[in-house]
Amino acid sequence: MGAYAEAHARSLADPEGFWGEAAAGIGWEEPFSRALDGSNPPFFRWFAGGVLNTCHNAVDRHVDAGRGDQVALVYDSPVTGVVRRYTFRELRDEVARVAGGLRSLGVERGDRVIIYMPMIPEAVISMLACARIGAVHSVVFGGFAAKELATRVDDAKPRVILSASCGLEASRVVAYKPLLDRALEIASHRPERCVIRQRPQAEAALVPGRDLDWETVMADAEPAPCVPVAATDPLYILYTSGTTGVPKGVVRDNGGHAVALRWSMEHIYDVRPGEVYWAASDVGWVVGHSYIVYAPLLHGCTTVLYEGKPVGTPDAGAFWRVVADHGVSVMFTAPTALRAIKQQDPEGRLVGGYDLSRFRTLFLAGERCDPDTLGWAQDKLRVPVIDHWWQTETGWAIAANCLGIEALPVKPGSAGVPAPGYDVQILNPEGQPLPADQIGTITIRLPLPPGNLPTLWQNDGGFISSYLERYPGYYLTGDAGYRDPDGYLWIMSRIDDIINVAGHRLSTGAMEEVLASHPAVAECAVIGVADRLKGQVPVGFVVLKQGVDRPETDIVAELVAMVRDRIGPVAAFKQASVVTRLPKTRSGKILRGTMRQIADGEQWNTPATIDDPTSLDEVGRALAALGFPEDPAPQARP
Repeated sequence: MGAYAEAHARSLADPEGFWGEAAAGIGWEEPFSRALDGSNPPFFRWFAGGVLNTCHNAVDRHVDAGRGDQVALVYDSPVTGVVRRYTFRELRDEVARVAGGLRSLGVERGDRVIIYMPMIPEAVISMLACARIGAVHSVVFGGFAAKELATRVDDAKPRVILSASCGLEASRVVAYKPLLDRALEIASHRPERCVIRQRPQAEAALVPGRDLDWETVMADAEPAPCVPVAATDPLYILYTSGTTGVPKGVVRDNGGHAVALRWSMEHIYDVRPGEVYWAASDVGWVVGHSYIVYAPLLHGCTTVLYEGKPVGTPDAGAFWRVVADHGVSVMFTAPTALRAIKQQDPEGRLVGGYDLSRFRTLFLAGERCDPDTLGWAQDKLRVPVIDHWWQTETGWAIAANCLGIEALPVKPGSAGVPAPGYDVQILNPEGQPLPADQIGTITIRLPLPPGNLPTLWQNDGGFISSYLERYPGYYLTGDAGYRDPDGYLWIMSRIDDIINVAGHRLSTGAMEEVLASHPAVAECAVIGVADRLKGQVPVGFVVLKQGVDRPETDIVAELVAMVRDRIGPVAAFKQASVVTRLPKTRSGKILRGTMRQIADGEQWNTPATIDDPTSLDEVGRALAALGFPEDPAPQARP
């Protein structure tokens, strides 16, 4: 038995022993009574009875160990031309000051704080400051529109919101404060204070009595010490799209999260303390939470916060410049970033302009990496390129090539093998395990390992109905795929209507709600269509109401603008088509799956239950007019 197989088998046979040993990598104020508490299934809890502070483990502990002068955080912003480095000591002092500022506003252990910020150091510092005083942070991606922010405000009920005047992109300034103001007009909950970090590119108007200037609040704040919390206390809430369009507040606890993330840095990513690790993501997404902020710092690594894009800031060599400038050893990004780089620099000429001698591994996640892109990256970078698979809910990899345990052969198109702690099962609709090479629903047998969600924020019922109800005793990943004879997992598609746009999981149901609200629209459907750059993009189909006498191009333009306003630019909703009818079964169910097959150029059959077969022909013509499929194949409808 190889080292990986031995570790994985032991993690399932003796989870308490396996993770109890892993917990030795974390500093505890009080030891846990037992590693796994299974007294209230399906609500399993890790390290019950233990007391710790995540901020202390991520920052103070390294200063106390004599590594205060090591660089902890590198802020690199090509859009402003600023590079700033914080040592662990400097980061500790700044985090303590901001934590004191929050305390001065009445924020205490258990209170929620929403962080609505761009990729600036204050975003990372704010997260750690909340963890320092035991407050629960909820970061909302800065690209989300006011309605999405309002929904999260009403669910989390924050005492304070921390924001900034604007975010910056290569060619434009995105004003955040108007979005925040609008969100608080929509929301029912009223935070006591909003603290705004003014950026020179756009100054925000402050609302008297509610809004405060960041520098004013933090300048004279008394540094706050770390507050010990229970291992089972929540560290943060991160909202992810639900199939109904209502976001779900994924809860991450303190103890299991710290243990699993530190363990993953060593055993999955094969990084050593003191090395530079870069996750090219955003703090608003789970990758940013796990692998920009917490995991690298918990492991004593230098982490990079990059306010830029893979292309356009200034060119397709931007990532390689960051790797070279900061001596990055291991990088983590999304396949869509590589596709954008490849699109502009297909020969990889810009790679040769930088010293990548310290760069040894590239990890990819966010959506399935196509073999062509993986091969291109291997060829140009001359380092291993590792695809792996995980979710907002899990917080770290379900499947990977665990380089710190045993480097297994890479199979392009596969997400690797199940990570230790994950008992992955491929089930048929009746809940029976499927043999190798048969596609089914991907599930994880309970209990989930440390670092996974213990529940949804104040919604235990939603946790059960969303993830545990369909297959009792198993967590439903929502993905379909198969395991090959060697044990590698192949993730093929979603089983619901959540689509993956450039690594961002978005609900087509939420987009349909927006389209349906247009006064001219009678019916609509949104599907995710394969896209070489973004993985998937949404495409809308609408049936107009009788008597509507307006140019279809005007209506489509309005629909695109509505989705951009209500969901946000991150949805990448740019294309829609007016059709006379939607393909449906006789019972009225829209045939979205068949529509996706047509759009992606897959072989498809006319469903036996279809009401009007000619409706699929109309969808095909509409898709062809929009340019789908991207790579037409000689596949005809049988």
